[in-house]
Amino acid sequence: MKRRWLLGLLSIIIAISGTAFTRNPQPVPESNPPPGPDRVTTIVVEYTAYEWYMATWKGQNIVCTVIVDHEGLPLPGEVYRDCGEIVYKKWITQKPCVSQKQNTCDGYYTVFVDSKPMEKEISMLLAPASVWVSLENCEPVLSTSTNICETTPALVITGLEPLPNESIIRIEGTYDGKSFDCDGIDTCKFNIDQTDENGSTVEFWAYSSYGDSSLVYSAQVRVQKMDEGDPDQLYWYVDVLSSQWQGQSVATCADSWNVFPPVGGPPEWLTTPTQSEELSSDIPYTYLAANLILQGEVDASACTDGGLDAGGGVNQCGLEAARPAVKEWQNQFDELILTTAQETGVPARLLKNLFARESQFWPGIYQAGGDVGLGQLTENGADTTLFWNSSFYNQFCPLVLKDGECGAGYMHLDEEQQTLLRHALVGSVNATCEDCPLGLDLTQADFSVGVFAHSMIANCEQAGQVVENYTNKTPGEVASFENLWKFTLVNYNAGGGCLADAITPALEQNLELTWENISPFLAGACSGAVDYVNDISK
Repeated sequence: MKRRWLLGLLSIIIAISGTAFTRNPQPVPESNPPPGPDRVTTIVVEYTAYEWYMATWKGQNIVCTVIVDHEGLPLPGEVYRDCGEIVYKKWITQKPCVSQKQNTCDGYYTVFVDSKPMEKEISMLLAPASVWVSLENCEPVLSTSTNICETTPALVITGLEPLPNESIIRIEGTYDGKSFDCDGIDTCKFNIDQTDENGSTVEFWAYSSYGDSSLVYSAQVRVQKMDEGDPDQLYWYVDVLSSQWQGQSVATCADSWNVFPPVGGPPEWLTTPTQSEELSSDIPYTYLAANLILQGEVDASACTDGGLDAGGGVNQCGLEAARPAVKEWQNQFDELILTTAQETGVPARLLKNLFARESQFWPGIYQAGGDVGLGQLTENGADTTLFWNSSFYNQFCPLVLKDGECGAGYMHLDEEQQTLLRHALVGSVNATCEDCPLGLDLTQADFSVGVFAHSMIANCEQAGQVVENYTNKTPGEVASFENLWKFTLVNYNAGGGCLADAITPALEQNLELTWENISPFLAGACSGAVDYVNDISK
């Protein structure tokens, strides 16, 4: 029986309306802390009130009246609210009255009295004001998150008021510790100077005519001037890290690591191209070729032993016979990889290299082991994904567990529920299907691309936490963007314990946390991670 797992992807699109003009910020000596959002209103709701009496079996005495807003018997909490603790405790623990002479039973019973339309006031929170940051007259560099500006870059901070008949009346903030104030307008714009490699911090907030303010937001902005010796070729590279950034997103985890990509963009293996054709490859994968021959997709009958050796691998003749099919197969997921990268921020070339290393794009069970799918997910890997990627957990858990069981989070589920979720997640990426052509359900394989991207996000979160735990600093303070991604691959392949075991001696020897410095400490069962990382990042 074919399995189908559906994973809805939540997309939030926020539109910022344009303004007729902008105003440059005026320096102010000191900004008072903004009050923050304070938006509570009451609405009148019509409902039907149902009246019940709580009476004693003996004597038929009415002891209290219970009013509820739903059909059916009053709930325990409603009885406690309207009848008090003494009546509630006796009623909730009493034995059922099964005697034909009910007036001899102990305890209470409920009897419906009447229903009538009513109104009640309900308090509700209104959407708060928000503020967003962008650049003016700059263009994103293709395949990277960096922006290139041919004139002095300008940072634009725009307030958004979601309530009708209200508006943003002032933008305030600090840039590199200095206060600014744009009064009477919803957009604030100012030129930004060159920074060091760590960038400068911008804090910003907006005041509303409603009488409150937005939250205080922050951004880390890095500006690097490039002239290459020619004054006519002057330009700036600009990178922005912020939850409120409206430009092209940085590779995922850069925000949580608080680290910028290299100036001018990351290395190629950490980029996402604009066209799926740029992901195309033509590598003679032997494991993939053998599977295509075994499943009858490739006719290697002209080769010795049908193109396969005694151990089930492919011989040279079989590999040549399978070459066209191998090329077509390894590129069939490229469009989906690109789309997934754009949606999640996980670099597309990283994902493709991962699948090449893990499974050679054959999305089944590897040699009857516990590793499954394009990215060879294990039960331990599923545990990492569900624990460290809460947004993915919130989407996936309701597909498996009953309503109301997922809300407390993965770590608060009981062991049986966690096991069920892990098995379900591993099963969701296993495309093996006895009744399908080639023994694979390729729809399942397509779905799994997104799962592996979310699994990679979980691993970069865990890797960042390992670094922070052992250094007491944010990951970006002690390691570069590229090195943190390599640490993430260690975490994915060998686990957080191996990463911690490699970081510890490097720190004891006062070594900088680079891949070159920690990789020699990946020993024993962890040693395989060295070739793994070098292969994917080459």
